[in-house]
Amino acid sequence: MRVGKSEKLEAATPSLIDAQVHMESFRQVREARRAELVEDYVELISDLLVDGGEARQVDIAARLGVAQPTVAKMLKRLVRDGWVVQRPYRGVFLTPAGEALAASSRQRHQIVERFLLALGIDEATARRDAEGIEHHVSEATVAAFAAFLDRQGGLAK
Repeated sequence: MRVGKSEKLEAATPSLIDAQVHMESFRQVREARRAELVEDYVELISDLLVDGGEARQVDIAARLGVAQPTVAKMLKRLVRDGWVVQRPYRGVFLTPAGEALAASSRQRHQIVERFLLALGIDEATARRDAEGIEHHVSEATVAAFAAFLDRQGGLAK
């Protein structure tokens, strides 16, 4: 008797996990989604400051593919939360906390991207996928990725 693909899949699918564990997993994902925007903004602002010496609202909007009012709203949130300061006619600047978050986000992104490259993913796909994955993996997972890369000789870019 042959077993079909769907029957094999059913046999391999685990039963429903404990409700508390399930709830905690979804809570972590929601927190990661909230943090994702903040991290993306501060990392981009840092990159713009390093590359061109300024981070203007119009440049942020263009890079993120969103409208300027969307950026303005997010910048208010970033100012409120202490990640950035806005100076009239001078653009957006990171606070020390914002600089630390940008550096941490950049490091996570680089580790995830290098890990994907080590798996044989092409550069364009690895860059794009790392942008999403970096926000949704635990510190322990990022550390495991980094340890794997170290064992592989670092796979420096």
